[in-house]
Amino acid sequence: MDARSRGQADGTDPADQWVLNPETGDYELRLNGSPEPPPFPRPRGASRTAPAPGRVPAQRGRRTAPASEPAADDSRGGGRGRPRKSGRKKALMWTGGVLGLVLVGGSAFAYYWYDRLYGNINTVDIGDVGSDKVLADGPVNLLVIGNDVRTGEGNEAYGNRDNVTGHADTTLLFHVAEDRTNATVVSIPRDLMTKIPDCETKQSDGSTKLVPGSSGTTRFNESYGVNGRDPGCTMRTVEELAGIEVDHFMMFDFNAVKTLSTAVGGVKVCLEKPIKDLDGGTNLDLPAGESTIQGEDALAFLRNRHGLKNESDLDRIQMQQKFVASMIRQLKEDTLDSPSKMLDVADAATKSLTVDKGIGSPGKLLTLAKELAKIDLKNITLMTLPVIDNPAEPSPVTVVPHPAEAPKLFSILQNDVSLTEVKKKEKKAKDQQAALLEGPRAEASAVRVDVYNGGGPQGAAQDMLTWLQTSQGVPRSTNRGNAPAEVGRTRLEYAPNQAAQARKLADLMGLPAAALKPGTTDASPDAPMTLTLGPDFKGAGVPVAASKKVDVEQSRADEKMCEK
Repeated sequence: MDARSRGQADGTDPADQWVLNPETGDYELRLNGSPEPPPFPRPRGASRTAPAPGRVPAQRGRRTAPASEPAADDSRGGGRGRPRKSGRKKALMWTGGVLGLVLVGGSAFAYYWYDRLYGNINTVDIGDVGSDKVLADGPVNLLVIGNDVRTGEGNEAYGNRDNVTGHADTTLLFHVAEDRTNATVVSIPRDLMTKIPDCETKQSDGSTKLVPGSSGTTRFNESYGVNGRDPGCTMRTVEELAGIEVDHFMMFDFNAVKTLSTAVGGVKVCLEKPIKDLDGGTNLDLPAGESTIQGEDALAFLRNRHGLKNESDLDRIQMQQKFVASMIRQLKEDTLDSPSKMLDVADAATKSLTVDKGIGSPGKLLTLAKELAKIDLKNITLMTLPVIDNPAEPSPVTVVPHPAEAPKLFSILQNDVSLTEVKKKEKKAKDQQAALLEGPRAEASAVRVDVYNGGGPQGAAQDMLTWLQTSQGVPRSTNRGNAPAEVGRTRLEYAPNQAAQARKLADLMGLPAAALKPGTTDASPDAPMTLTLGPDFKGAGVPVAASKKVDVEQSRADEKMCEK
C-alpha cells in the first residue's frame, strides 16, 4: 500500500505505526526511520516467540484489503482509492494513538517495576516445612527474622564477623487470626535456651543435607546460620517450641532497617530520657521526648542497649516492638495512599528481603500485605515470650521459657484466641460447637474410651489412662499407644449415641468444644470413643482448654510511644 503524503510529512499513516509487541501483547509506536526501541520489560513466564519475519498484525478497527483488491492510492493529488480522511477522523486517530501510547507506557512501567521487585527478592527452598499457599485456611503464622549479618556499607560500627551468614538476632512470630480480625506478635529472645531439632536443608546443587539439631538446649539465635542451618531450621525450632505450624518466613538484614525507615519518611520514637552512644561507633544522640529517626540512626536505635532500664536484650526488645508498631502506623496512615511512596517502600523492602518460595514473588507478597492491612491497629497485640533467668547459670545471661506463663501463651496461639477486645461476629459453626457441650452427662463409670498419643508428651496415653482409672472412676478406658498420624490438637471422636459420654469426658479433661468431633452414625453399645492426645495436652489433670489471658506486659500497635 502506498501511504505517502497521508497524515505526516513523510507520508506515513499514524495508524500503521502501531505494531504489536510480541513480548508484552500490547501495541507500541514505531516511527519510520527511528531505531528499534528497547524491549519492554517482560513479565516472567511471558512467551519469547515473535511473529514471522516481516509480518505485522492487522490494526484493530481497520479494514485490511483482500489480496485480490488493488492497493489504494491515497495521495493528496487525488487519483484512485479511498477518499481522504476528514480532519475530525484524523484528530480522533491521533487522540487514540496518544491514548494508546499512554496505556502502553503504563503497562511498561508496571512490567518494569514487577521485574525490578522480582529481581530484588531472594528466596530459599525450605523443603517440606511451611506452606505452599500464600494464605492458608485458618490462622496464619508468619516468622519475621532479623538477621545480624554485618555486611554492607555503613555497618562496620557493629563489628566484623567471619560468619557472613549471620544469626537469628531478632525474631517475631506474627500470628494472624483465622477470622483476620486480630493478630498477636510475639518476640522470641535471641538468648532463649531451647532445643533445636534436626532439619533438612536444600543445597545449591538440588540435593538435601540433614543438619543435626542441638544435643541439649542452646541459644535460639543459633537456629539460623550455625552448621549450615537455613531459615527453615528456625521455623522448625519455633514449631517445636510453641506447638504450632509456621506457614512462611521473611528475613531482613541490617540494611533493611536503614532503607525502610528512610522510605517511609522516618519513624517516630519517644524516649523517657536521652540516649547517647557516641563511643559505640554509631554516634547515636537522641533527646528525651519524641524524635523522628531514619537510616543509620534507626539502625543504631534498634541495636542500642545503653540508657535502657537494665541495658538488657529484653529491654531492647520492648523498644524494637514500639519501633515496629510506629512504622506500621506510618505505613497505614501515610504511605498506603501514596503510590510513589509505596513503590519506594516496596523497592527498599525487597532489596533486603529473603523469603520462602511460597511467597517469593511481588504478587504473592502483595496478596499477603493486603490481608494484613485489613487488621485494625488496635487489634494487633505485641509482647515478648514470657521468660525467666536461666537457673542453670550462676550468673544468668540466658533465659528459659516461664514455666507457667509461656505454656499459656502457646495455648492461646494454638487455639487462635484473641488477646484484644475484639467484638467478633457470632458464627453459626461456633454456636454449633458450643452446643455440643450442652446436654446430659453420663456417669464416669459408663464412659468407654480408647486413648491414643497423637503428638503429646512421651507416655501421654499411659499417663492419661492411669489418671482416668485411678482418680476419675473411668475403668472402661484402654491405652492404644501411638496414633496412626499426629494431630494438631487433642480431639475426641464419638458417635451420636455417645454424646453423653463425650460431655462427661470433656468435663473431666477440660476439653474445649472445638475438640469434640461427633460422627453421623450410632455405634454399638459396647463401642469405645476415640481420644487422640495432641501437642496441646500438657499432662493428666491439666485442662486442655486454652487460657484466655497471659501474665506478661503487652502493648497495642495503635499506642503512640509518647502517649501514656
